[in-house]
Amino acid sequence: MEPNSVNADEKIFEDCNNKLQGIITDLQQAIKNIKDDLLIKNINEIITKINNIIKENQENNESIVKKISSLKEQINQETLNNNNKEKKYVAGRYVGQILNGNREGKGIFYYNNGDIYEGNYKNNKKEGKGFYFWNDGGRYEGHWKNDKKEGKGIMYYKNGRKFEGIWKNDKKEGKGVLYYNNDDRFEGIWKDDKKEGRGILYYNNGDKKMGEYEKDKPIGNHVMIYKNGKIKNLNY
Repeated sequence: MEPNSVNADEKIFEDCNNKLQGIITDLQQAIKNIKDDLLIKNINEIITKINNIIKENQENNESIVKKISSLKEQINQETLNNNNKEKKYVAGRYVGQILNGNREGKGIFYYNNGDIYEGNYKNNKKEGKGFYFWNDGGRYEGHWKNDKKEGKGIMYYKNGRKFEGIWKNDKKEGKGVLYYNNDDRFEGIWKDDKKEGRGILYYNNGDKKMGEYEKDKPIGNHVMIYKNGKIKNLNY
């Protein structure tokens, strides 16, 4: 809990006690003008009860503040203990947050083959946002789930190509853009890591071709539109 939350709790008790103290002051002033001893006795009993409430509020306030401070200290200590721990595995070396012996939170895994992963973990697996660097120069920047690429991400291939789009179970799935190393690009739909459905291939000279794809290959009728405006129908 943040410090301002503690201050807010203190102010609630303080305001309540101030109002109760104001009531006591009013009752004490009223007693001066009362001649009935029984009524005065009853009012004094009420004042005693209010004083007890004020005392109880003060004790509760101190108790709550102590509990919050203790909890904050515990959280800070746990955070400190979970940072920058190192653990060795068969596949390599991990440096980062650990919970119950598992990789949990942010960390870096240095693989024996030279690969590096830097990002979030959950229950010993890549989960959330992370960066994976292959020893051949390729890299992935994006989201992970259950140790696999899942969600939005960008893949930089060692051959110069780049894919930006949606991933599922470690494969391209859904909308995406593939940038070729000659500055051509393909925008379309992917399924099981292959072009599937309608897509457009933009050539670096300004031409473009659109049509359907199946298992990474063009099928049916495609339309070629040249930069000079000429149109040509293609059949696959």
